[in-house]
Amino acid sequence: MKNVGGRERVARAVFGSGVVIFDFFATVHIEIVFLIVGLWGVLTSAFGYCPFNGLLNRNSCEIGLQSSTH
Repeated sequence: MKNVGGRERVARAVFGSGVVIFDFFATVHIEIVFLIVGLWGVLTSAFGYCPFNGLLNRNSCEIGLQSSTH
């Protein structure tokens, strides 16, 4: 089940990629932290699922609402 959708996926991908690129310029001590944070953003964007969103009952996937004609 996906709980990350649309704009949030794009934002996570851009943010994660930026942090991973910035990781190359960081010192060795902080490099691992940047790598983990960046990969988290990229992977949650790629798979469309974030465990933290699941724990918080948060879902940003757009649900298509059908109009009812009565």
